[in-house]
Amino acid sequence: MRATARYGASDLHLAAGAQPFLRKNRELTLLSDQPLSTDDALRLNTALLAPHQRQGFLERRDYDYALALDADNRYRVNLMFHKGGAAGAYRMVPAKIPRLAELGLRNLKPIQKFLSYHNGLILVTGPVGAGKTTTLAALVAELNETRDDHIITVEDPIEIVQPARRCNVTQREVGPHTKSFASALKGALREDPDVIVIGELRDLETIEMAITAAETGHLVIGTMHTSDAATTLNRLLDVFPSAQQPQIRASVAESLRGIICQRLLPKANGGLALAVEILVANAAVANLIREGKTQGLRNTMETSVREGMCLMDGVVFELWQRHKITAETAKANITNRMIRARVAA
Repeated sequence: MRATARYGASDLHLAAGAQPFLRKNRELTLLSDQPLSTDDALRLNTALLAPHQRQGFLERRDYDYALALDADNRYRVNLMFHKGGAAGAYRMVPAKIPRLAELGLRNLKPIQKFLSYHNGLILVTGPVGAGKTTTLAALVAELNETRDDHIITVEDPIEIVQPARRCNVTQREVGPHTKSFASALKGALREDPDVIVIGELRDLETIEMAITAAETGHLVIGTMHTSDAATTLNRLLDVFPSAQQPQIRASVAESLRGIICQRLLPKANGGLALAVEILVANAAVANLIREGKTQGLRNTMETSVREGMCLMDGVVFELWQRHKITAETAKANITNRMIRARVAA
């Protein structure tokens, strides 16, 4: 695994009945011509587990954990069984805590403004493998360096360890430290936090607790697996039954500070480029949320560039104009036909 990290890969996959492979810059590379046998796959994927972890994996058939070989080699691991036997996916975790300025964001001002609030909800969204964990860690590191607060994080699992700087940082892992995101959130409200970081907003109870915490004087930062700001808001609101919709829309309109929606795109000359859509929850956005008219978000974002808002289509088009990505990558990530046609030209 250390060799995989040195190679610059993001993921290593070891599965029974398949050739081991790794992923670098979204491309797959085979490590062997021979598929792993059932016995070898089980042995390799359980070699580093403690006895209780191995027993838990064999009983549940699914297992998530953080693996730390040393201070510079950390991995997020998912183990599972499939038709061929055991399989493991190993995601490399950055060796050092990233800084916002190092992420490749074109405009830091709106994000720094989000972090200046002492209450409200900030969402970091994107598909799997879009770098949400890295951005989340950078946000926490920024708060840790600039404020004197108590930060509680709830993660599954803990990937990037945040030592206390100016802030007291309490990191909890679902499984070893708490039963679920929702139960940890409920407990956090009694643990005197200033900032609560939630690894994933995935169910009604967790989302409801996050909104409540944001309304009651805490800055809440969470992630969701959504592709853009409008989809994020729809997903956030649609988990609630229709009878609660007016109340929840009012709560989100009041508490939302902003949405950072990101993708990692392959660069034209190798590596990955970060594309980020930013929604700033101004008065116009709050009104659209309150009235259930999220289909109007795109127009509002297009006319609010001065406030730091930007749409993914525009960000991707700019990356193409700057020769950071190829025309094929740009067209695959732009939904607006008029903008896509400009790339084709």
